[in-house]
Amino acid sequence: MRPLDHPQGMPRDNRRFVVRLVLNIAALLTVLAACATTQARQAAPDFGFDVVAERARALAAAPYRPASAPLPPALAALDYDGRRELRHRPDRAHWRDQGLPFDLMFFHRAGAQADAVRLHTVAGGRVQPLGYDTADWDFGRLGLDGSSFGDLGHAGFRIHHELNRPGVRDELVVFLGASYFRALGRGQVYGLSARGLAIDTVGAPPGRGEEFPRFTDFWIEQPAPGARQVVVHALLDSPRATGAYRFEIAPGDATVMTVRARIYLRAPVAMLGIAPLTSMYQHGENQPWHPAQRRGAAGPAEPDFRPEVHDSDGLLVAATGEGSDAVEWLWRPLVNPPRPLASSFQARRLHAFGLLQRDRRFAAYEDTEARYEKRPGAWVEPIGDWGPGRVQLLQLPTPDETEDNIVAAWVPARLPVPGEALEVAYRLHWQGDAQQAPPLAHTVQSRRGRGWAEPQPGELKFLVDFAGGPLPGLAAQPAGPRVEPVVTPLANARVLHADAWPHPEAGPGGWRMALRVQRLDPAQPLELRAFLRRGDTALTETWTALVPQE
Repeated sequence: MRPLDHPQGMPRDNRRFVVRLVLNIAALLTVLAACATTQARQAAPDFGFDVVAERARALAAAPYRPASAPLPPALAALDYDGRRELRHRPDRAHWRDQGLPFDLMFFHRAGAQADAVRLHTVAGGRVQPLGYDTADWDFGRLGLDGSSFGDLGHAGFRIHHELNRPGVRDELVVFLGASYFRALGRGQVYGLSARGLAIDTVGAPPGRGEEFPRFTDFWIEQPAPGARQVVVHALLDSPRATGAYRFEIAPGDATVMTVRARIYLRAPVAMLGIAPLTSMYQHGENQPWHPAQRRGAAGPAEPDFRPEVHDSDGLLVAATGEGSDAVEWLWRPLVNPPRPLASSFQARRLHAFGLLQRDRRFAAYEDTEARYEKRPGAWVEPIGDWGPGRVQLLQLPTPDETEDNIVAAWVPARLPVPGEALEVAYRLHWQGDAQQAPPLAHTVQSRRGRGWAEPQPGELKFLVDFAGGPLPGLAAQPAGPRVEPVVTPLANARVLHADAWPHPEAGPGGWRMALRVQRLDPAQPLELRAFLRRGDTALTETWTALVPQE
């Protein structure tokens, strides 16, 4: 008899038995492999927000480790103009060859844009890294050889979409630097920015300063053909905080981001700013330009030919205060102060807040390049009740329009303890000509300055125009109580005179309010609030001014 390891020598029936046995074993192994794959999928679910949140929770439980990714010297030495030479090739835009409604392009690491972020796409729940590819880049006049850079990573990315007209891909949203991002609606140009999180913007202990968390990882979901929105996930990290973010971005006349965030603290903070907005205000009708604002000017400074220069002209807050269920709408005109100026609006419940660019007239700016009248306003609308807290506004001095000097954020009254999750959700509206307005009349403009009469020592004069809301209907109600201003000096002010009268040029149903106020101490800020009332009915939002010390 031949050995059993030579089946060709077996009888026919034995050979059939061995063949069946081998086939059965193979089938069993296939079933076991399928079971193992199913178990692995159950153990590692498809990618989503909770996966990023678990990474944020685990990071918060470990010591902070700053990322380290040195730049090649040729890239590190580039200034602003040099970085502009690093252009992503449009024909290499990710997803463009698939005919999808959105595509991606990247920002090159260089100069001040030194930090690397890890980018991924997500399709069918599966994650695919987006590595650095020198073929994606046009190095312009720099003449760099990208093949020596290795896996350099990216500084950030932008999403493109046919926002304004068919067949033309416009920038829709940019994520670049720390946790900053900005977006556009139809017909807009870039202006103010939003951030994922703000830490100690106000109230930092001496010597510490503000902490800037940064997005370290992004996952962009591949949109389906014909999709009307695109989804981005982000992981945030900093010495004292981590977080998971989900952005659902829907382009339109006003592009809307639905944001979900789960935030963890590693250590206590003095201030935690939720949904922070960052903007620029140099000068405007509320604060005309003065030559002293021009830092480093040699000799007499010429006035700016532009009547106004700003990305935003005011902060609008809709909130419910203590002791009332009514929603109060407050408008604070922005200023460019001589030194940092912080203020806040306490609220039992926040309904919304935003930095707006209400003045949409080209004649207000006369700048054919910057087009400030096309800059968006950003309106933050909480989803659910965020509880008590305050809207914090910080205004910093700036000599020109190159520096952002305005920050607004929601600060919850109760901060999470380290390791505890703080979950928030909100809609962020990037608005164009249709800026957010209250159901009451809104402030069209506020002007500060003197008229023909010589002012008293410390006297300030304000002219505030209102329009819209119930004002157009007043003409049909000639009888009844008169329209009157209600003025409350909040700090360092005495009201000398207040009056109001119809002003059709201000807008639908327009009215003008004139105030003369005396500042009691020139070394202190002045604060007051005012609105128009007829009988017991408020007609306008509350205009609330904060004038810096001299």
